[in-house]
Amino acid sequence: MNGHDGVSRDQHEISPAGAPAPRKTRTAAFARLKKRSEFLATAKGVRQHEAAFTLQAIAREASGDSDADARRFGLTITKKTGNSVVRNRIRRRLREALRLSGAAGRDVAEGRTGDYVIVARREALSRDFTALASDIAGAVTRADRRLAKPKTKPAAP
Repeated sequence: MNGHDGVSRDQHEISPAGAPAPRKTRTAAFARLKKRSEFLATAKGVRQHEAAFTLQAIAREASGDSDADARRFGLTITKKTGNSVVRNRIRRRLREALRLSGAAGRDVAEGRTGDYVIVARREALSRDFTALASDIAGAVTRADRRLAKPKTKPAAP
């Protein structure tokens, strides 16, 4: 017995009309960085270090499109942290902690949005989950403050 009381999986996925049921897809809880150039640009911004990760952030100008003006996040987990099983577990933990922290959905300063990359460390596996979520929220808040500061040039003597 496979745990489905004799009903195969295919029978569950067929609608009463006989057509295959549409797949249930989950939308991302936050806008994502997808291009390598976006990750590289973010690496040149400000950094916030935590026990389980480093947050890299860069400000970008709002374009007027509500979807494009969302905060965008990317995750980086290097092969140094472990094999693929470990890396994927860290990725899932960080993605969920980011979703629950509320950092992705917070209102952004008027006219400015940002790109953020979370560079994971192995400690993300053993860190308490609620502490991980609060670390992400705190790091994003501190990065936003640093990005909002006007850049001043040192006075010439």
